[in-house]
Parts: sequence; C-alpha cells; structure tokens
Amino acid sequence: MSSERYLVGLIGAGIGTSLSPALHERAAGRLGVRYSYELIDIDALGASPADVGDLLTAARQLGFRGLNITHPCKQEVVKYLDDLAPEAAELGAVNTVVFDNGRSVGHNTDRYGFGTNLARALPDAALGRVLQVGAGGAGAAVASAMIRAGTRQLLLADADPQRSRALADRLNVEAVPLDAVPGLVPEVDGLINATPVGMEGHPGVPVDAGALRSRTWVADVIYRPLETELIRAARSRGCPVVPGGGMVVYQAVEAFRLFTGHRPDGDRMFADFLELTGTGDA
Repeated sequence: MSSERYLVGLIGAGIGTSLSPALHERAAGRLGVRYSYELIDIDALGASPADVGDLLTAARQLGFRGLNITHPCKQEVVKYLDDLAPEAAELGAVNTVVFDNGRSVGHNTDRYGFGTNLARALPDAALGRVLQVGAGGAGAAVASAMIRAGTRQLLLADADPQRSRALADRLNVEAVPLDAVPGLVPEVDGLINATPVGMEGHPGVPVDAGALRSRTWVADVIYRPLETELIRAARSRGCPVVPGGGMVVYQAVEAFRLFTGHRPDGDRMFADFLELTGTGDA
C-alpha cells in the first residue's frame, strides 16, 4: 500500500445513489493508493447551487484534494475558482476541481467522457446532422465533444433559449427553438439528451421518441437510471443507443488522473461499472 492519501468528493443535488465513490475507490485500491470519496449532496444539506462557493472553501479547509461537480452546479462553480484549465474556460463549465498549492483549478472531463463513450459504443455513428437537447454544464461538454468528433451540423435546443444561443455562438453551431425539436427529430442522424430529464427525481422524456426513425442513434448523459425512458423508447424502435454509463466511467478516469497523477485502467473501471449496476452492457 502506497503512502499516498487522497480525500476527494462530489458536490451535486440528489446524488445519494452516485456510483462515483465505488468507481474511484476501486481504481485506487488496484493502484495501492489510500483514497476516500465523499458525497456532498446539496439537497440533503438544504443548500442551493449558490452555496457551492462555501462548500469549496470548507472542503479545502478540511484537506480535500479535489471535488467532482455535477448538476446543478457545473456552471455556478466557475465564479468561485482561482483558475480554469483551457477546456473548462472554453466550455464555461467545470465538473472537476483540484486544490493545488492553495489554489482551486477547474477542469472539465465530461467532454472526454462523452466523446470516448460514443466512440466506444458507436464507432461508425453518422455525424452529418445531430440534434442535442440541453445546453447547460453537461451540454456544453457534449456539444464540444460532438464538434471534435466531426459533426457537420450540430443543432442545439434548450428550455432556456438564451442559454442555447450563447452556447451555439461560443461553439459556432446552430441554436434552434425548443418547439422546433419535434419536427427535427425525424430528420437527424443522431439525438442527444444533455438535460436532467429522465434522471432519478426528474422523470419523463426530453423529446417525444415516437418520431424517431430506426436508423437514428440516441445518446443520453444520464446513468441513474442507466436505461432512461428515452433510451428505452429508442431501443424499442430499433435505434442504436448510447446510455450514459460509459460517459460517467470515462470522465471518472480523467478526473482520477487529475486528483492523483495516476491514470487508472479504463477497461477495468468500465467492468466495475457493469458489476455495480448488474448490467451486461452500458
């Protein structure tokens, strides 16, 4: 067992069933590193996203090495950080904070996580025209990943039209109004849900899956539950699907590296995820 010790955590809302502690701690165990991963649930604390700055300060004082940040704090946390890594600055969203020499540095590993998951699950995915619903913290990372993957036309929609326009302008893609989404669903090569809709505590579907064609692939960023209503509906229509499990695994691989300097085995972490969820695929 190494003498290295790390205390890390996750800030977010409704995160009691998060698999991040088990994924990180199992990876650390294989590397012989002492590692504790704690959940900081703002719902359980009676806190709000605006309290994330105070939570960062407390974590730093308690000796945390860093924190993962999830919904609904990925954009709110930016204003409380001392510095941003280039990808976090580009996206305006942070999912990983590292405390280093008294400074808090924000990173975004979601882009790597989503892009790696899509390439693993659908290496030949058609990328001509893709519709993404959701332009928040996760949405910014996903949209950037799709551009990097070679998407020729990315359409962004969000319940907050100002948010989708701002992200579209930043990434030089096209924002579309939410009420245009039903008419676009039958016309695109891929559909991505980057909203919280479908997550535990947020039931439902972000779009009507009835208009999906069987050749359209469908991806979700949610992994709690692993098979969201959208993924289940798309699967029933014969669509290739990409659940959110792989995204959470591969963003965790990169976050673990940032916290410790050690790169864990992504395949082993993916196998851990399958075991923890009792699934044969993700």
